[in-house]
Amino acid sequence: MEIHLIDGTYELFRHFFAVPQAKNSEGREVGAVRGVVQSIRGMLRGGATHIGVATDHVIESFRNRLWAGYKDGSGVDPLLLEQFPLLEEALSAFGIVVWPMVEYEADDALAAAAAEAAKDASVDRVLICTPDKDLAQCVRGTRVVQLDRRKQVVRDEAEVVAKFGVGPKSIPDYLALVGDAADGYPGLKGFGAKSTAAVLARFGHLESIPKDEALWPRVGNAAGLAELLVREREKAFLFRDLATLRTEIPVFSSVDELRWTKPAEQWPAMEARLKSAKLVKHAEA
Repeated sequence: MEIHLIDGTYELFRHFFAVPQAKNSEGREVGAVRGVVQSIRGMLRGGATHIGVATDHVIESFRNRLWAGYKDGSGVDPLLLEQFPLLEEALSAFGIVVWPMVEYEADDALAAAAAEAAKDASVDRVLICTPDKDLAQCVRGTRVVQLDRRKQVVRDEAEVVAKFGVGPKSIPDYLALVGDAADGYPGLKGFGAKSTAAVLARFGHLESIPKDEALWPRVGNAAGLAELLVREREKAFLFRDLATLRTEIPVFSSVDELRWTKPAEQWPAMEARLKSAKLVKHAEA
């Protein structure tokens, strides 16, 4: 049995910029939602049996209270933002399990679902369907992996090490130092991907990195980086907290809940709403 865990937020963004805009008979933009639903239907036709989708119902979370610059919904196209509730409604109508996140993020729900699914001995593989680098912390061997559906690339634990230079358990520490522009925190200025990977490959986690740069592996400006890490230690730990996905969220009690069987009774009406959408013709400049 394989479990597919889908980042609905990523998929909605991806389809919004990949497919033409389309308004339904109510004048509502539904193009991206229609694209995501069609994509998941394609997964089912391709043999997927157990699917869960996490969304950012509100593009804010507890992390915004920890760091003022953390990502939020500002700057997101309103035509995209307004499709989040419709996506959740459409997927639920189609019979797909959806986790709409408010206090936490979609990534937290995916991490929690992956951890829970991995406990089940009947599960052969858990595929976390997103290329987001913070989800790399959830990868375990070849059993819990990331799948970039757009590129059809699977990233197992060996691939995580090959890409980042550190194992999955060090990914939050890695992101704390190099930063994550997509999530809105900068890391510590001076720590690049190579120096961070070299230090963490030896020491694993922030608290294990010695203050004495003489004990570090050979990296450029080791003395300056060691001094910086001592000076901004609390900020580094804060960024690691931002990068650490929460797995304590209750998502399901049994993987059987994720098995797709059939659409719900409200699906025909929802399908009609999506099918009624007409492509939007933009006036030439």
